[in-house]
Amino acid sequence: MEQIRVAVGASDPITLAGLTNYFESRRDAVVVSSSSLREEADVVVAALDRLTSETVATLRTMARRIAKPVVLVIDEVTEAELLTAADCRVMAILPRAAVTDERLADSVRVAAADVPDISPDLRGQLVRHAERLHRGMLSPDRLTASSLSEREITVLRLMADGLVTNEIAQNLSYSQRTVTNIIYEITSRLRLRNRSHAVAYAMRSGVI
Repeated sequence: MEQIRVAVGASDPITLAGLTNYFESRRDAVVVSSSSLREEADVVVAALDRLTSETVATLRTMARRIAKPVVLVIDEVTEAELLTAADCRVMAILPRAAVTDERLADSVRVAAADVPDISPDLRGQLVRHAERLHRGMLSPDRLTASSLSEREITVLRLMADGLVTNEIAQNLSYSQRTVTNIIYEITSRLRLRNRSHAVAYAMRSGVI
């Protein structure tokens, strides 16, 4: 069984010890030192009370320098903070009160595959918040149907429906690599930050 290398961080030592013990007890995970993030970690798990200016600065630094997906366990998150989290490579957001061992493990596996795992409620909040922003604020390029191929629009629609990479691949009879490449081409060409950003911007622009 291939192990996922996990770096853990928390706003308090008790939570940090609990996360460390949890992942050390699993056969499919190994805990690595936070000082070895760039070379060793596949996923970062961060447990926070709130997204303060200090924690956001730390997440932004990690996103810029280390480029590792983050699973965020948090007490409370606002609509505005969802966009901030997406900008910091947060691939899964788990409310602390509702998190379970298996949901945490599943989210780490999904994040390691670089697939966003944001609950439908949180995804809806993200989209609604994006819709309220002024046009053009999220991307320097205006997204139009003419700038996307038919299969790119189809993939975006399936992503908006909550399907993950393997489900999209099965639905369209593509390989998972093909789907990943399509999504990468969309986000790269339109200078979008990640998959959640692409879905939110496409919906706001009326493309899907």
